[in-house]
Amino acid sequence: MSNKDNFFVHETSFVDNNVEIGEGTKIWHFSHVQGGARIGKNCTFGQNVNVANNVVIGNFVKVQNNVSIYEGVELEDYVFCGPSMVFTNIMNPRCRYPQRGSEFYLRTLVKEGASIGANATIVCGNTLGRDCFVAAGSTVVSDVPDYALVIGTPARVRGWVCECGGRLDFSEGHGAICPACGLRYEKSDEKVRKIRS
Repeated sequence: MSNKDNFFVHETSFVDNNVEIGEGTKIWHFSHVQGGARIGKNCTFGQNVNVANNVVIGNFVKVQNNVSIYEGVELEDYVFCGPSMVFTNIMNPRCRYPQRGSEFYLRTLVKEGASIGANATIVCGNTLGRDCFVAAGSTVVSDVPDYALVIGTPARVRGWVCECGGRLDFSEGHGAICPACGLRYEKSDEKVRKIRS
């Protein structure tokens, strides 16, 4: 395990051997980090969070209460996981025919800056794009584009958001300026990208 002087683990939580935890990370009540997990710096894990074997988590990630991050899931930097949201890692679970081990797990990638709302479900095998926003209670069953706002069950694109979270309005054409922070974006073929200034 990493140097415990550099991060905080509440006394009610468990961190297994062979775990990497970055400086400044905080793991709160009743949580469990399993062997082989790699967690970056300055992350926050609320109470009752489970980080399964071999999970990779970037820097500045915030995981709210009652979230399990199963093997096969990777969170890049600045990802937000809302309270009680759900990841899966097997497409067709059957108790009578157990599928244990990484060869059965479908990979889920959550790209930098993505936010997942409370009680949302992310079905395994999909990628959530950079700075996308999954609305609370939604069920993601396919890839989510960068900067997309997805809502519903199944989740569908209902709009576009800036990396700061402001809504983007492309009604006047292919370009948009975030009303909250002023960043500029362009849209082509239902794909949005930030314009570097």
